[in-house]
Amino acid sequence: MHTTPSDPARVEAGWQKVRDDGRVRPELLEAARAEPRLRRLFPWTGMGELHFSRCTEWPWTWDIPYIQPAADGGYQVSGPRRSEVVGPAATPREAVAMVVERLPAGCGPAFAGTRDELAAHEATAASARAGCEDANRCTD
Repeated sequence: MHTTPSDPARVEAGWQKVRDDGRVRPELLEAARAEPRLRRLFPWTGMGELHFSRCTEWPWTWDIPYIQPAADGGYQVSGPRRSEVVGPAATPREAVAMVVERLPAGCGPAFAGTRDELAAHEATAASARAGCEDANRCTD
């Protein structure tokens, strides 16, 4: 059972803000938003790049690859760290697919809060799961 507190309205507002600020190519934004696994994450931009966060408040998570425009009109998928390059993509759909292939396990929907609050929530949930497994008393 998935019990992560989420705020779909806050996520949707994030997508609208990214659309309104105009720093991301519209065709990339639409391709990313059309992908259900990315649409539930919180989008944000930096230097024309499209990033995805597992939480809705700054500071955001940095554990998902991001997409940046390439000089040739295509895209570059990098990350999650700035020093990591996934590879080039000719189309927005290809770039989106490369990100989706590298989503962390159990990713989404975006947690309502900061990355520190998300980490605390995940630690509590993991501890509860471990306790259930040890006691053989939990059910799904």
